[in-house]
Amino acid sequence: MSEKSQCTQCSGIFCYPNIAANQHPNFDEAPAFCPTKLRTDIIGEALSHYDSEEVKEFARLASVQEFECYEHTPDGIRTRIPRIEETVQFAQKNGFKRLGLAFCSGLANEARIVVDILERRGFEVISVCCKVGAIPKERIGIEPEEKISGPKFYESMCNPITQAEILNEEGVDFNILIGLCVGHDSLFIKYCQAPMTVLAVKDRVTGHNPLAAIYLSHGPYYGRLRRRAQA
Repeated sequence: MSEKSQCTQCSGIFCYPNIAANQHPNFDEAPAFCPTKLRTDIIGEALSHYDSEEVKEFARLASVQEFECYEHTPDGIRTRIPRIEETVQFAQKNGFKRLGLAFCSGLANEARIVVDILERRGFEVISVCCKVGAIPKERIGIEPEEKISGPKFYESMCNPITQAEILNEEGVDFNILIGLCVGHDSLFIKYCQAPMTVLAVKDRVTGHNPLAAIYLSHGPYYGRLRRRAQA
């Protein structure tokens, strides 16, 4: 295939145009890299998964939840609720009772608050910290000088596979991820069997708001992010 999908380079008016409900999007002038034009085969195959009643209902409730995050006012559309409240409402819509919480030890206090919020709304919560098992980092080949605390100290490895497997074994209905490191979150997602969502992602510098660095990438603070890598 000569073209590759590049939605970030699109003007953004083709797949969500401002047209009447009885009209249809027109892709005649969409760019050549538009995946809606390029990958009709994959789109058709993917759509077939929504024919499953379970998947269709999950997707429907997700769209209902999206709708309920906004409200119409005399001044226009505005947002209504934070993500934690959205997560609670979505879990309630799906009838989930038993929730899994996989969290980073560095966000233990935040995780405790989240569990309190969820339990006050009637959920049962099983929480598992990233350091579960207290396995030394040497088990995965970390050298002494690669330990955060230094070579003289014991340091437990992050263990996202075990986090996932414990929550799998507990038979949770829905998992919530809080602050796992880049890569560790990937392993959790790979081994997690229940549906899941991310409540918070880790960013040690920006107070766990990674988009802050993106917003500042045009200025002097994080302009380095936009410099081209040297060959």
